[in-house]
Amino acid sequence: MGERGGGGGDVNSNVLIARSTGDAQLDKAVWQWLSWDKNQKTKEQIENLLQNGKHKELRDRLCCRLTFGTAGLRSAMGAGFCYINDLTVIQSTQGIYKYLERCFSDFKQRGFVVGYDTRGQVTSNCSSKKLAKLTAAVLLAKDVPVYFFSTYVPTPFVVYWENGAQIKSPHDKEIIKCIEECVEPWNGSWNENLVDTSPLRQDPLQKICDSYMEDLKKICYHRELNMQTNLKFVHTSFHGVGHDYVQWAFKAFGFQPPIPVPEQKDPDPDFSTVKCPNPEEGESVLELSLRLAERENAKVVVATDPDADRLAVAEQQNGCWKVFTGNELAALFGWWMFSRWKENCSKDADVKNVYMLATTVSSKILRAIALQEGFNFEETLPGFKWIGSRVKDLLDNGKEVLFAFEESIGFMCGTSVLDKDGVSAAVVIAEMAAYLETKNLSLAQKLTEVYETYGYHISKTSYFLCYDPPTIKRIFERLRNFDGPQSYPKSCGSYNILHVRDITTGYDSSQPNKKSVLPVSKSSQMITFTFQNGCVATLRTSGTEPKIKYYAEMCALPEQSDRAVLEEERQKLVEALIENFLEPDKNGLIWRSA
Repeated sequence: MGERGGGGGDVNSNVLIARSTGDAQLDKAVWQWLSWDKNQKTKEQIENLLQNGKHKELRDRLCCRLTFGTAGLRSAMGAGFCYINDLTVIQSTQGIYKYLERCFSDFKQRGFVVGYDTRGQVTSNCSSKKLAKLTAAVLLAKDVPVYFFSTYVPTPFVVYWENGAQIKSPHDKEIIKCIEECVEPWNGSWNENLVDTSPLRQDPLQKICDSYMEDLKKICYHRELNMQTNLKFVHTSFHGVGHDYVQWAFKAFGFQPPIPVPEQKDPDPDFSTVKCPNPEEGESVLELSLRLAERENAKVVVATDPDADRLAVAEQQNGCWKVFTGNELAALFGWWMFSRWKENCSKDADVKNVYMLATTVSSKILRAIALQEGFNFEETLPGFKWIGSRVKDLLDNGKEVLFAFEESIGFMCGTSVLDKDGVSAAVVIAEMAAYLETKNLSLAQKLTEVYETYGYHISKTSYFLCYDPPTIKRIFERLRNFDGPQSYPKSCGSYNILHVRDITTGYDSSQPNKKSVLPVSKSSQMITFTFQNGCVATLRTSGTEPKIKYYAEMCALPEQSDRAVLEEERQKLVEALIENFLEPDKNGLIWRSA
């Protein structure tokens, strides 16, 4: 028997439901939550807020829903319709079921893949595995076959849509509509044990793992060399899913396994050894792995984030460490993937058939390499969902895609996975380092060579916090009406602006028809300025956090090789950008803490 979806809950809840907050919309939301939620911990969180008269917090938690950001439905775990929890995952899955039933007449033959990582929150009795079991329950109760991984896996193992890429427009909006049509849990939706008993459940783990590791070999070019190298590598998986998979990937490439950071190799939803489990934060979060590498005399550290789809890299140089930015790693990956293609392609291969991609806020270094080498470079909107679906289009049209990236350390080497993938990126960078060592070069030295060949690309990315949406809107509207209605700034301080592109409105002054080639994205703010001195700067809002991000890059020609001069120029331009366009003091913006 499946569990019932409706019902009033226990007596205490009925008493609470009867207590009005004086706000009809909130009363309805509270009633729904306490009627439907079967997780005692999250139910109690809402009951306590109601008992203590915390109506504003109740409104924040219950009167808005999860929405799709740059990468799926994202939020913190906790009680309320705008958080990740048992009830909202059930609601989301019901909506996805409804949408897929509409899209695919053979949905019940195809089935649905469910994977999970190692995150969780004790206070909400919430874990990725439990949420995955509830997801599976909703589908199994409707007789949909479910491929449910028997253990945690990297995000790249779990595809999102039938094209293998993340969900993008218009599917996201249609799924949200479907979620809103069926918010009450169906019979059977709470039965998390269904995954252990249903004959419709299969475990794809071994098959996917084997085929992934087999596919990896397509981008392995120096297996013999990997087997012989004396280079040692340290890997940290940041308490997440990456440890086993990176070990197996190194084995697939012929390497000795990398040395794991013992304190961080096993899953821990509390991430107890780091303040923030984001390898993008640089040296401060890599502390344990760098110290271990020094003790073990390992030259390169690779760090996968908790769900193993992103990669940070550090290299030891004369007693200190260089932690590469996402843009610097992309310069190395771009050079590597193209030079390997050139060396291994057939005689009749056409370079004009080859592509690399990057999001528009990422470094333009691939564009510079493409111009010189004759292959194609394309830009997409921020978010790997745009890259993944564009790569699929290119592949369907017989094109060859070697590499794609976003500056926030997301890399796609080859096309076995149409998403960013930290596991494959980790082993590719290891092979690159082992190869370069035979040429007496470090990764950092090669990076300098790449910049000297194709032009220095020196970037700076940071953000301001702003918790007031009207202020954010005002900042961007001022830029659209700078010297009068619908006029963008012609300069920023002493720097002349050549072109302006506004993704929010679809305007692009560099196009003959003044229309942006990239899709319009009204739901977020994003304006890009191209300056006369070769600098490109973008201001945009974050899809998931209360941030205004800025990205600035000095794109120099190969003959402009004085790095210090270029860095100083970029720094002055960033200062002008902040002072003239963001006006942090006037707008009460909070500087990113160092």
